[in-house]
Amino acid sequence: MTLEPGGILMWLIVGLIAGWLAGQFMKSGGYGLVGDIVLGIVGAVLGGLLFGFLMPGSSVGFVGSIVVAFIGAVLLIAILRALPGRSRGIGSG
Repeated sequence: MTLEPGGILMWLIVGLIAGWLAGQFMKSGGYGLVGDIVLGIVGAVLGGLLFGFLMPGSSVGFVGSIVVAFIGAVLLIAILRALPGRSRGIGSG
């Protein structure tokens, strides 16, 4: 799967939107500007890998990139919450 929102500025915007949405959805609030961007970008990588296995060779536009990054970020928060002995950092609510 190819995420195609454009250059680095668009990736930052996708990361910010997806990270913030995931924080709200998982009821953990936001993680601040930088935290939301990092969560969204890491979520985009995770979501891109997942959707790459499910739909090889497909591509999405800007809105699709946000959706894929959001799903990946939600999965990342859920995985981090499931880890034993985690501190009150990202993913804690």
